Amino acid sequence: MDGTDQLSAVFSALADPTRRAILAELAERDATVTELTAPFAISMPAISRHLKTLERATLISRTRSGKWRASHLEAAPLREAADWIERYREFWDSSLTRLNAHLATVQAAERATNPTD
Repeated sequence: MDGTDQLSAVFSALADPTRRAILAELAERDATVTELTAPFAISMPAISRHLKTLERATLISRTRSGKWRASHLEAAPLREAADWIERYREFWDSSLTRLNAHLATVQAAERATNPTD
């Protein structure tokens, strides 16, 4: 999967609140499907489908130890998504800085023309 498709898969996976909650759980510790199902009012097969989506987006990896299959958070794709978002935060910060400077100029001009206010 190329970078753009990977980023789309990450954002698509993150769009679901259950998957975000699963990632929050996995940020604390590796967990099995059974452990991940406990906090949710959904079935184990539904959690398994969410895990498959997260795995396709490379947000988690899964390992097998005997009959147990644990899921593990893979943080690198989250960093890539955060970096992508950061570029736009910088854009908005810059735009707001310019807007604030313009507003200060306009207000100073108004004070100069209306000194009694």
